Amino acid sequence: MNWIVTVAGLLLIGLIAWFFWGPKKGGSLAETNTSGYQEAKILVKNGYNPSRIVVKSGKPVRFEFTRVETGACDGMVVFPDFEKSATLPEGEKVIVDLPPMKTGSYDFSCQMGMFRGKIIVKD
Repeated sequence: MNWIVTVAGLLLIGLIAWFFWGPKKGGSLAETNTSGYQEAKILVKNGYNPSRIVVKSGKPVRFEFTRVETGACDGMVVFPDFEKSATLPEGEKVIVDLPPMKTGSYDFSCQMGMFRGKIIVKD
């Protein structure tokens, strides 16, 4: 009987880990505006939506975050590769500008690392 509870607990832990840190596919393509920025709107609600944004290398990026909930974790977004962060007040649009990037991928997350996103840079 104890082994059933142990196996069920391990399966549940694995499912939770996969949900938060497992691989994500696809991505939303950022649109280029007339000023040359690649723009993407990101809704902050139970994570980042979209959580994967595809941009072209060599062009600056502008994200518009809108937070629609009041969780402890989602009040800030951090871009460690750019040493940049922004506070996300509930119900307000927050603009984050990033410089042109080289081909590759760059992570962003909440300050606790529970909500994660990725910028995919292609040629």
